[in-house]
Amino acid sequence: MARLRRFAVGFGLAVLGLGCATASAAEAPGRRPNIVVVLCDDMGYSDIGCYGGEHATPNLDALASKGVRFTQFYNTARCCPTRASLLTGLYPHQAGIGHMTNDRGRDGYRGVLNRNSVTIAEALKPAGYRTYMTGKWHVTPGLGPDADRRTWPLGRGFEKFYGTIAGAGSFYDPAALVRQNALITPENDPEYKPESYYYTDAITDNAVRYLKDHQTESPDKPFFLYVAYTAAHWPMHAPEAAVAKYKGKFDAGYGPLRAARFERMKASGLLSADADFAPGSDDWDAVPDKAWEARAKEVYAAMIEIMDAGVGRIVGQLKQANQLDDTLILFLQDNGACAENQGRTENKAPAPDDLRPLGPDGLQTRVTPPMQTRDGRWVRTGPGVLAGPADTYIAYGRGWANVSNTPFREYKHWTHEGGISTPLIAHWPTGIKPGRAGAFERQPGHLIDVMATCVDLAGASYPTEKDGKPIKPREGVSLRPAFNGEPLARTQPLFWEHEGNRAVRDGDWKLVAKENESWELYNIAADRAEQHNLASSQPERVKDLAAQWDAYAARADVLPLGAWRAEGGAQGPLSTKKRFALEPNAQLARAQAPAVANKGFTITAKIEADDDHPKGVIVAQGGTALGYALFLAESRPRFLVRTPEAASRIVGPKLSPGAHTVVAKLDHSGALTLTIDGAPAADPVPGKLIPRQPGDGLQVGRDDNAAVGPYATPNAYDGTIHSVVVDLDDK
Repeated sequence: MARLRRFAVGFGLAVLGLGCATASAAEAPGRRPNIVVVLCDDMGYSDIGCYGGEHATPNLDALASKGVRFTQFYNTARCCPTRASLLTGLYPHQAGIGHMTNDRGRDGYRGVLNRNSVTIAEALKPAGYRTYMTGKWHVTPGLGPDADRRTWPLGRGFEKFYGTIAGAGSFYDPAALVRQNALITPENDPEYKPESYYYTDAITDNAVRYLKDHQTESPDKPFFLYVAYTAAHWPMHAPEAAVAKYKGKFDAGYGPLRAARFERMKASGLLSADADFAPGSDDWDAVPDKAWEARAKEVYAAMIEIMDAGVGRIVGQLKQANQLDDTLILFLQDNGACAENQGRTENKAPAPDDLRPLGPDGLQTRVTPPMQTRDGRWVRTGPGVLAGPADTYIAYGRGWANVSNTPFREYKHWTHEGGISTPLIAHWPTGIKPGRAGAFERQPGHLIDVMATCVDLAGASYPTEKDGKPIKPREGVSLRPAFNGEPLARTQPLFWEHEGNRAVRDGDWKLVAKENESWELYNIAADRAEQHNLASSQPERVKDLAAQWDAYAARADVLPLGAWRAEGGAQGPLSTKKRFALEPNAQLARAQAPAVANKGFTITAKIEADDDHPKGVIVAQGGTALGYALFLAESRPRFLVRTPEAASRIVGPKLSPGAHTVVAKLDHSGALTLTIDGAPAADPVPGKLIPRQPGDGLQVGRDDNAAVGPYATPNAYDGTIHSVVVDLDDK
């Protein structure tokens, strides 16, 4: 509870600071508000209690009851673009992250915050603000020991940071965990040793610590605190005691929960009495294992409640320091609810001898299953595996995501309302008029407005250049007037593009389309659920809005559409070679590495085992999302192929000391085979082709970046490698 409160407070502070209507707050140096922005992950519009949800969120509800709730605030439909837009006040493509953290060879799709943008921390720091962050960064591809730290939070204006550079991972052993600029693990962190580790709590605990330290180190200065929770992103992880509270609460299934939310939203005034309701996505009666499905929702609810408790702890610390009244707290979400099927479709089980403890000092950077817990348990996925414990990795699925997005269409990824709508709670006792407490604010707002609000309230100057580079003009407007019911100074429509899904909203009118599909037109004031497409009856309005979107796309680095799919990058097109004869310690960048997307390939490695216990990576290409690795563990050669859905592996017998030729093959059907010294080492194992070029390149003899396999990086081979040859199939 305390941890979630802290999250909400941080977010609300940022929002409140943006929306304060009293000029004195920004003009008087001694009274400039602290700003706390709290961002949660992969939750739906109606998940928290004060927006209609059945989850217990008393701390967020309390902030809403004394603050302002925005009913039409928008994100950008996906985690990375939202974080880029929130931090910079630009549309995500302008900041360099039009898609995810892959370089697609275009300025709008570089996958890292560019230097033609500044973060809120970089804008507020010169104005005398201290700047702190805890939680998820996810605006750079650099995860490993050799990553460019200039792209991490301390390189973008934050003075203190505890959190994850990666986008997802275990809540018990988070991926790419960092304190300041040092990669750590929960086991080897010298500064934070809780009795039991849970990432949501760790984000809260460290945020509270920064607030306490601020009182000692610089009590006369205002601060900006960004708290980026990973709750309730998959995997569904939560302590059993928290999950138990929700046992049986969701056994009725999707439909009754959606209907109850819809009625609460109308009764509260959040939706109009005549609001429409998008159809349900899934039939509860058709769910084969209802206990398994309900369990995922129970864990999801517990994750939200723990986050809310964290917000409460942050608020409590602000109260204790007598700073709550002068702090703007903003709370919002990074995208709509997530309908992805991570870990839901396929059961995976390892060979018993394929398990081994990782140890406390391993840098855990894996983010997709299958993997191991640090004490050596296999992480289980698939139907029948009950979500919650550390050795599971499961999403909660489309049916529950549809409930989370009540009453809207679509989900994370799409630019229909279910993908881009977020609650926004703004709490600021000295900056919001008493008569506005608990009010709804119905003017549309967008992430781009958060920077403008922070700069406004801080009395800061948004720069035109930094470090000799021109800074793009910010796109948003200050929310300060809206905090007190006054009109915003917006003169331009709002725009979206993600994965070819695109939209523009101008006043009450919204034009929206899915990738490669025709424009749809909706009057959002009358049809927020987007059920009545008016495109055919108003062709001129469609033409006008489409022209505005085209102009935006041309100026904001969105074009060409489809660039997010490109396989090239900053280093040019991918290699067309079919054979790669590699020497020991060879290293190839992504564009020079074998183009393995949808291809079979064969690895021939000539090695020597120098003792009775050879171990380490022979060759690896890719990282935690997809790729392959040929490595030895417990003296046994292992060939692992990782795809976004799962990982397949084949394991051979122990190698004796001496010279060996190991041949690992992924054939065009996806099957894995392994041959040692000319003899089959194991029966073929079914698998899948790698669907796209891995982000990381290739290395021989080690794996310095994100680990492809279940080992700590770099895991250098401890014997001798004479040669490695990779041959791509012609099929």
